[in-house]
Amino acid sequence: MVYSVKQPLSLTWNLDSIFPGGSSSPQFLEFLTRLEADIQSLGKLVSAASVPADTEATKALDPVIELLQSCSGRLTQASEFAGCLGSQDQQDKGAVRLSSKVTGMRAGFAGITSQFDQVLRETPDDVWSAWMARPEIAPLEFVLSESRSLAREKMSPELESLALSLAVDGYHGWSEHYETIVGSIQIPFEDENGSRLLSAGQAFNKLDDPDPAVRREMFGKWEAAWTGVEDYCADTLNHLAGFRLNLYKNRGWEEVLKEPLAINRMSGDTLQMMWEVIAKNKPVLVSYLQRKAKVLGLDALSWVDVEAPVGKSGGKIPYDQAASDIVAQFRKFSPKMADFAEHAFDNDWIEVEDRPAKRPGGFCVSFPESKESRIFMTYSGTPSNVSTLAHELGHAYHSYLLDDQPLFNQNYAMNVAETASTFAEVIVADAQVKAAADPAEKLALLETKIQNSVAFFMNIHARFLFETRFYEKRKEGLVNADELSALMEEAQKEAFCGILSGYHPHFWASKLHFYISDVPFYNFPYTVGYMFSTGLYKLALQEGPGFADKYDNLLRDTGVMTLEDLVLKHLGVDLKKPDFWQGAADLIAEDIAEFLKMTE
Repeated sequence: MVYSVKQPLSLTWNLDSIFPGGSSSPQFLEFLTRLEADIQSLGKLVSAASVPADTEATKALDPVIELLQSCSGRLTQASEFAGCLGSQDQQDKGAVRLSSKVTGMRAGFAGITSQFDQVLRETPDDVWSAWMARPEIAPLEFVLSESRSLAREKMSPELESLALSLAVDGYHGWSEHYETIVGSIQIPFEDENGSRLLSAGQAFNKLDDPDPAVRREMFGKWEAAWTGVEDYCADTLNHLAGFRLNLYKNRGWEEVLKEPLAINRMSGDTLQMMWEVIAKNKPVLVSYLQRKAKVLGLDALSWVDVEAPVGKSGGKIPYDQAASDIVAQFRKFSPKMADFAEHAFDNDWIEVEDRPAKRPGGFCVSFPESKESRIFMTYSGTPSNVSTLAHELGHAYHSYLLDDQPLFNQNYAMNVAETASTFAEVIVADAQVKAAADPAEKLALLETKIQNSVAFFMNIHARFLFETRFYEKRKEGLVNADELSALMEEAQKEAFCGILSGYHPHFWASKLHFYISDVPFYNFPYTVGYMFSTGLYKLALQEGPGFADKYDNLLRDTGVMTLEDLVLKHLGVDLKKPDFWQGAADLIAEDIAEFLKMTE
């Protein structure tokens, strides 16, 4: 069956089905009021809770755990809704106020959670074992044990609560301030439609323009725009890092990667092994970039040329066609995934309109109370846009598979989140390449697919190197804008093996990911997810249709296992050894070999 989209698909998402009325929604305000009251009730329950002395005493904590899950899910619902409002219109002051209010509620909830973690921490081991064996609690064992273990490495509950409270206007406040900086940026642009001012999101899309003159003109303006706000960005980045480092110091954490590795439920050994395999395979990407420069008639690629299109694409891809193509390719792998994507398109879950005031980038958020997702991006009809759309639908499908799980078990790590999204993206990209009859179009699609490898092997690696070195330098004091630009350019040169003719020194200012306060080191999980998904795709090609069920089962376990245990259980693979990672790299090398052959 071929999916025939309703004509035409909406270019804007429907948020009113979640809470009608936008940032003035009475229903949302009522929802927040009830949630606030329940968080206060939870606080009283937790304050009255005592460390259980035996198995019978643990039953008194069941209502606490139930309300913890309920408040957690509703906080996510509130946070994502406010975030969507702010993303669709960065001038929406009401959305800013709502985000601030929800951030404050989350801090209060986190303080209560910290208090409850103290109960977990002090529970005797024999009582703990019996508690986790109770049928009502056993499904939550992994998450509760994880919280208990982490609590034993933190400050006292009182100090943790204080730190979380101060973070609202400190740590998270600086992250929100960055959004204000981005929202203020306007970049002049002129084309056949006349002169106009572009938002950061609109200008960013121009950096991928097929016309090298447009790319280079916009890149110059892009660098200039971020240079103009570099001091504000430097202040913001320094204070975010300073808060984080001081918190780590008071917890007795010496390694800056301790928290991001714990959040991603993976070991440093696994991360190190992945980077080692990538470093070993970078020469293949260097040969691709050198050939691409020749194809484009350049001695060497500059930063803005790395993602420049090669070959001849089939022109702009209408959004409705992109939707039909994505569903069709999903169906070849999994009818269940295809049906889900149809539902997302038909029910207006996706925001793609190209208009001013939208924030740049793309994302997918899930609403646990509504059991729905929403996808945000700016669609301009490029193959890269189609890939992004498939990518975000992969996130949404992942959340859908966990809808029937306890709320605690729906919180999966970023690295496995990026696995699901990138897997969906690869399904579509690979199908596009194989289906292309025109050699020039096939080359364009193949090259777009290879660009992902460059992004994850080199661009993300540059971000990781920059952030690792920045945090070490920040321990010694404030790092000014010039020093940040120097660190960034140094990292880019190393990650790209020094083959580019020009770099993007203000990337540290223009990239939102460095300013996200909820997740530190918002970079390496992308590469982990890309390599993991590529390895999974290789297995899918080998095993055929039966792999879809195995894939779904793996995703369902992502909230209750470490990355290493997840892969060992479902694939029988040890990620601390190079074999799986190298298998993924081999698949990438095959694409590059085909590109080199086609461009001889």
